[in-house]
Amino acid sequence: MIDIKNALSEGISQLNDNNPDGRIDVEVLLAHVLMKSRAYLFTHPEEKLTSVQWHTFRQLIAQRAHGYPVAYLTGVKEFWSLPLKVCEDTLIPRPETELLVELTLRFLKTQNNARILDLGTGSGAIALAIAKERPDWQIVACDISRNALQTAEENAARLKLGNVRFYHSNWFTNIDTSRRFHAIVANPPYIASEDPHLAKGDIRFEPQSALISGQQGLADLEHIIRHSLARLEPDGLLLVEHGYNQKTAVTSMLKEHGYEEIDCWQDWQGNDRVSGGKRIIVDASPDF
Repeated sequence: MIDIKNALSEGISQLNDNNPDGRIDVEVLLAHVLMKSRAYLFTHPEEKLTSVQWHTFRQLIAQRAHGYPVAYLTGVKEFWSLPLKVCEDTLIPRPETELLVELTLRFLKTQNNARILDLGTGSGAIALAIAKERPDWQIVACDISRNALQTAEENAARLKLGNVRFYHSNWFTNIDTSRRFHAIVANPPYIASEDPHLAKGDIRFEPQSALISGQQGLADLEHIIRHSLARLEPDGLLLVEHGYNQKTAVTSMLKEHGYEEIDCWQDWQGNDRVSGGKRIIVDASPDF
């Protein structure tokens, strides 16, 4: 049977023509098949694969060669150092979305027992990352997809994060109207239906309902911005992820709907990625 070294070479030769990240993808897939770390592959290059392992590996390489995402092939994607289960009903968590987590933790760092709402949680990535860092906070996470919610709940259980509650809800529909949050975070659909990026890369295989929004990608962002203000505590914060070219539109919507201290933050690639603002309550009581 073939050994690890030659299995890697075979896989790389099949992927490199169409995939600039072919080497990494091959390493991840072989490590997954062997149930070992990527480092193990290089410390045991002469170890033989079983016939079943070799067959499984070749099948995965063939699927990847046709563009199927590595995260869906392995069923796992790391986010904020958390290994998260993902499936075709969830978006694949991306590094730029970690900015939502970072900003929430930064702006609420002195807030004890904060209440956070994660709209459109998918695999639970944002909610669970925040829950891990702040076990004293209570996180509410919702999604319109029952299958996505089941995946998020499984991730929470496996990671033993008990400070998150999940709800089946189309944005705010099933969230108690009396509840107020110190922060609302969302990574909603924000891609226009005619965007050419939808025909490229991993995104081709991800759930379109979690990617595409009307009004040139702004419909869901506008809905969230419009309805979040009344759900925030005084000085509460709304943070939304958006497309690299949507800063002007999103910050204008935030201003139109009454948010204050509006700002936009760039992701690790230097793209405008998250915008937000606060609900500021002005004390109108007269001075005596």
